This record gives sequence, structure tokens and C-alpha cells, in this order.
Amino acid sequence: MSGAVYGYVRVSTRNQREDRQLAAMREYGVAEKRIVVEKQSGKDFARPGYQSLLRQLRVGDTLVVQSLDRLGRSYAEIQEQWRVISKERGVNIVVLDMPLLNTREHTELVGRLISDLVLQLLSFVAETERESIRERQREGIDAAKARGVRFGRPRSELPEGFEETVEAWRRGEFTAREAAQRLGVSRGTFFRRVSELDIKKEQGRS
Repeated sequence: MSGAVYGYVRVSTRNQREDRQLAAMREYGVAEKRIVVEKQSGKDFARPGYQSLLRQLRVGDTLVVQSLDRLGRSYAEIQEQWRVISKERGVNIVVLDMPLLNTREHTELVGRLISDLVLQLLSFVAETERESIRERQREGIDAAKARGVRFGRPRSELPEGFEETVEAWRRGEFTAREAAQRLGVSRGTFFRRVSELDIKKEQGRS
């Protein structure tokens, strides 16, 4: 006796529409009451809707997704989830955009082997693409730095009267805490900006 068929639909933000995924689920024949819709990032699998769906799945059931990236962004984690769902839990998985990833149709050993090979290939491609993106980012950052582009939060201007206050503090007219209060900054910020000021003056003399 075949089990129940569930659909999992995910969009990354509340502004994105899930209509196309829902239409694909209905066309496949997934009952409306068994479609789980989640509006959350796919950075990991700690998602309430997905975890709730996993608890409902039983041996012989089928989990349907439109595409593999609807499960998540990390292919290493997707492989682990695939292993747990299909091999440990005995649940079929159907990826509508990729017919080879359909353990419901390929229940024999060869079919499962094909699915495993496709997942391994996808994992390799995804990791290669991630490395390529990281390399392009590094090259872009290096090129920007060479042009003098500064990264990070823009440096705020020194508070009015900063240098005069520092000189008075150095003369012992008041403590660092009092100096920071006068300038409206924290004690740590006061010392950091004093150090930056000293470095700037030293560079100016060199």
C-alpha cells in the first residue's frame, strides 16, 4: 500500500511568491492539506515548517519539491537530508525539475544509484561555483583596495574640541573618563581615537 504524498514549498522572503511551486505541487497531485509552505532562508534546515513536515513522514510516504534548492542552499546538508529521508526513514523523494531525482519511480538499486550519483555531481558543481564566487570576490576586493577604496564602516569625524580635550587630559586636568564624557564618547572610543590621532601626527612628521 502506497503512503501519503507531501509537498514542500519554500521561498526565501515574505515578498517572494510561491505560486509557481504551488501550481507544480497541484499538477503532480499533492493534496492541498499536505503542502507545507515556508517563507524562510535556505541557509540551513532548522526551519519550523520543514522540521514539522519531517515528523509527519512515515515509511512509504513521498516528499515532493519543485527543485533541489527549495530544500536548501547547502548541498552538503542536502545530501545528508537526502540520506536520512530516503535511506533511514524509507521515504521517497521527488524533485520535479530533475526527473532522475525520483526515488518513487526508481525503487530498484540502479535507480537509487543514479540518484546518488546525480547528488554527488550537483554537490561538486555547487562547491566549485562557491569557490569561484569566493575567488571573484577576493579579486574584486583586492582591485578595489588598489584603487584606494576603503571597506568597513565609514570613520566618523572627531568630536569638536577633541585635540584640545586630549591635551588637557595629558596635562592631568581631568581623567580619561571625564574627557570621554566631555566629548560624548565611551572611554574605549576615547583611547582608540587618541591612538589614531597620535599615529596620524607621527605619519605627518615622517
